[in-house]
Amino acid sequence: MTESNELIIDRPEEGVLRLTLNRPEKRNAISNALRAELIAALQSADGDDSVRVSIIRGAGKCFSSGYDLKSDLAAEQPYFTANVGMQWARHVTEGWMGLWDLAKPVIAQIHGYAMAGGLELAGACDLIYAAEDARLSHPVLQFAGLPDFAWFPAFMSPRHAMELHIAGREFCGEEAVHAGLLNQVFPAQNLDDEVLAVARRIASAPPQVVAVNKRYVHAAMEARGTRSMLRIAGDLQAGPHMQVLMGGSMSAESLSASIKASTAGGSETNSSDKDAT
Repeated sequence: MTESNELIIDRPEEGVLRLTLNRPEKRNAISNALRAELIAALQSADGDDSVRVSIIRGAGKCFSSGYDLKSDLAAEQPYFTANVGMQWARHVTEGWMGLWDLAKPVIAQIHGYAMAGGLELAGACDLIYAAEDARLSHPVLQFAGLPDFAWFPAFMSPRHAMELHIAGREFCGEEAVHAGLLNQVFPAQNLDDEVLAVARRIASAPPQVVAVNKRYVHAAMEARGTRSMLRIAGDLQAGPHMQVLMGGSMSAESLSASIKASTAGGSETNSSDKDAT
């Protein structure tokens, strides 16, 4: 097993690479450094004949609480993105869509909660499996406009996407499967084993066959305009509402306070996640 400061990499079975977001003290908030390391590891695996499929999961109590707002997300970005429209939204969208372009499948394994940018990372994966008690939400949408990686209407029914976007609904368990956010849910104590079973089936198939099937599904999404829709979201993020928010009183701190208030009532995010979104 190889261990770094923010990402743990291991190979639980032949053909399977597992990447664990390793910032449990920050609920796996995604900094640029962590994002760079994660993308680099997945790209390296795509050229490694000994890897057939990758799994992303989180250490500690959750998958990820979102992007790390306490860090400078404009600094040391892992790749260049032209500063047109909302640069950050375009930047993360380009990176997460890059996971769709990998030849080998990437699986998101969610326990606890996946919030905001954490849920966006999950959407960059080809398959998403979660514990039955996992909670999926994007509370930022009620206070700061569109997601940075706005994948939800491409996978969810319009009714469910509307609930997520404007009503702030949190999806759990089978309802998240029904809404199109997840593939399947499993009992929390079985999640590791069940996800490994899926990965094992993928790893047992010829990689060329897996690659062409993955590419075909993403090509079908492109034919429906998914990538154009995501890029339009980045353009809309640069609209008048963002100028008002960022030019007025909506600082990162006040945004975090609003998110914290919106998740009040027993959510683990209340005590420790005000630095992520």
